[in-house]
Amino acid sequence: MNRKSLRRAGWAIGLAAVLTVTGALSGCGSREETRLEQRYRAAPEHKVIIDSDAGADDAAALILAAGSEQLDILGVTVLAGNVDLEQGARNILAALEQAGSDAPVYKGAAENYNGERIKTFSVFGSDGMGDAGLIDPKRSAEEQDAVAFILETVRRYPGEVELVALGPATNIARAIEEDPDAMRQVKRIWSMGTPGLGPGNASPVAEFNVYSDPAAYRVMLDSGIDITIAGFDMCGGESAWTSETFERLEQTNDTGRFVAQSFGKLREFYAAQRGTVAPGGATNVCDPLVLMCMLHPEFVNKTVRCHGSCLTDPGETFGQVIFYQEGYTYDAFFDTDFDYNVTLVTDVNRSDYSALYLAAIRSFIPDKID
Repeated sequence: MNRKSLRRAGWAIGLAAVLTVTGALSGCGSREETRLEQRYRAAPEHKVIIDSDAGADDAAALILAAGSEQLDILGVTVLAGNVDLEQGARNILAALEQAGSDAPVYKGAAENYNGERIKTFSVFGSDGMGDAGLIDPKRSAEEQDAVAFILETVRRYPGEVELVALGPATNIARAIEEDPDAMRQVKRIWSMGTPGLGPGNASPVAEFNVYSDPAAYRVMLDSGIDITIAGFDMCGGESAWTSETFERLEQTNDTGRFVAQSFGKLREFYAAQRGTVAPGGATNVCDPLVLMCMLHPEFVNKTVRCHGSCLTDPGETFGQVIFYQEGYTYDAFFDTDFDYNVTLVTDVNRSDYSALYLAAIRSFIPDKID
């Protein structure tokens, strides 16, 4: 039995185990289990390149991707963001090794789209992974540059490659700038970025990934490539992971413990910022959510088709993304001959998010599989 077959069997066992616990706690029992098993059928296989700035949330998403039979990870590209480029590459390699994946890793941007050194900022600890001693990868990153790898791969598989943007869009924007014709062959970009239709986390109107390099995000939005965006507004409320979620991760297996421990510093940050305001130690964990949208179309309840416009001028609106909804008439704005290439996720099955992630983690086989 190959790795993907084992993952498929493990997913079914993991989902049943997690939902049995969830059902017992909620009093719903088998009805809840049956409902979720019927709803979350697997999407077709995707060829993906995952672009990451390598914080704990990125690592959690990568582990989810590596454990999925639906994703063929062609490579992972890294840029500075939460941590510097070298630390980011080490974090990604460690996460992939924990997941049993040998996907190649390529280093990209240490500077933003305008050529300025990226100022890294992490609420995940100094190493971006909870300062828990988790990072000791045995592999190294490839010699090839991230942008060169993206372009080479898109040319090799025209119309097939999907990009998953978990950090700032710098690597993707540089690939678009270098060869826009090749990048128009990208099937879709999946972006964890923008506040969606809610407030931001970097500023009242901007989300961290966009705020880190608005010029790059603007290039990506203006490229004409189909983009699905799951914003920061999808990660809060019932989507937030609670203390119980992290306790269950700790109890699953080595992979679950790796994920739980990597969030230690972020949980401390939220506790200090929110105090007793956040019930159950709620923590926003955004990056795996955009993977859930790709892997399980039934996870998404509602989307709107939009044109996205990213503001890059310094000031209070720096990094804000304005969404013009297709088919909506704006009384004071008549020039709306836009390219409506953005699908904005506006509602997901929030209460199912952590249960689905726990099920995926339970599918990991502790021993190495050759």
